[in-house]
Amino acid sequence: MKLLTGLGIGLSLAVLCLLVAPKAKADEWNRKTVVTFSAPIEVPGVGQHILPAGTYVFKLMDSASDRTIVQIFSQDETHVYTTILAIPNFRLRATDKTVMTFRERPAGQPEALKAWFYPGQEWGEEFVYERPRAIQLAQEANETVLSTPVVTANAPVEVLKTAPVEAVDPNGETVDTAVVVEPPPVQTAAVDQAPAPAAEPAPAASLPKTASYLPLIGLTGLLMLGGGFALLGLSNLYS
Repeated sequence: MKLLTGLGIGLSLAVLCLLVAPKAKADEWNRKTVVTFSAPIEVPGVGQHILPAGTYVFKLMDSASDRTIVQIFSQDETHVYTTILAIPNFRLRATDKTVMTFRERPAGQPEALKAWFYPGQEWGEEFVYERPRAIQLAQEANETVLSTPVVTANAPVEVLKTAPVEAVDPNGETVDTAVVVEPPPVQTAAVDQAPAPAAEPAPAASLPKTASYLPLIGLTGLLMLGGGFALLGLSNLYS
């Protein structure tokens, strides 16, 4: 009877694990990152532009339509310091740690935040500055900086979503954003010169694939939970 009881408890725990496991993906979705800065940094966006040394939380806005909007929170996530417009940037090699890059500034000036790469991701977020500030940064660092003509200081998120993004060089000239943002490598497929094979009979119709395994996991969990309670009932009946 103890064996039945153990099996019932084991099945119940397995169900709990199945139901809890999908939540582990949350941080990957919004790329929540806790960062501690040892010195003040400059950030673009809506709100405070100089962050004192301290610990902050970076997140992408938790929405499928806002994947280029980054928010910086206080350590306890109760206060949003700034909301930043960004565009995807590509790096050739992903790392297992968070990478943040900064622009060179004159001595004694806070470093200006440039880009944020989440661990394991080839795509990161390149931050966009208002055009006047972008020109100043481009001149100081002697490099091209992403900019927007939109005044973001008090702009709502809806404005940031549609704000045009360009780039400015150290001369203040507008240039293509490709000068700043690294495009992904072009994937070319090998060309097979062999004659095309004869057409094969069309395969039998099959059911369409589901977009997610979560419904199947849930159904399996419920069945296992029911089985666990049934085994517990049998153990009590014969004990």
